[in-house]
Amino acid sequence: MGKELNEMTLDELWQLFPISLVGQKEEWQQWYKEIKQELKEQIPDKAIYSVNHIGSTAINGIQAKNIVDVLVELTPETDLSMIAKKLSAHEYMIMSTEGNRVSLNKGYTKNGFAKKVYHIHLRHAGDKDEVLFRDFLNAHPEIAAEYEALKIELSKKFKHDRDAYTDAKGDFVKKWTAIARKKGSKKPQVR
Repeated sequence: MGKELNEMTLDELWQLFPISLVGQKEEWQQWYKEIKQELKEQIPDKAIYSVNHIGSTAINGIQAKNIVDVLVELTPETDLSMIAKKLSAHEYMIMSTEGNRVSLNKGYTKNGFAKKVYHIHLRHAGDKDEVLFRDFLNAHPEIAAEYEALKIELSKKFKHDRDAYTDAKGDFVKKWTAIARKKGSKKPQVR
């Protein structure tokens, strides 16, 4: 028997869960629908403001990690840590808590990725830059193609360093999110 995930060092985790991009998969939309339903069963209705499929698996036609990201916007009065604790009793691992943001993962095992892997981002309503970024890239395929090229380059350079991979994408994401915000978003697209 190998170490449990919570006993592994960050380097061991990065070796077990490398950055690996795959071509667009139709099944990602189904995975999102399944996890959205599951989250709605675990989180009280009155606490949910919106649920959105975010990240590269929600951007048309680009390569992505085989991980579905979900942004759950919760009402301002909802205690994020209480919701995270509730989810952690149902196979979700709390990965980080920073201010009014909590990230959880599902589908990570001591033997590597499960068939379906999810990153769940809990936020209060209105903290949704990822939705602006997703919608902007879906409306501008040429920018999405630039993002894909950057991701491919960085996935090779930082295959076993998820933090460096994410940090290296940061300027690109911030730039286009700011432009999307400046142009004003159309009617919010809840997916």
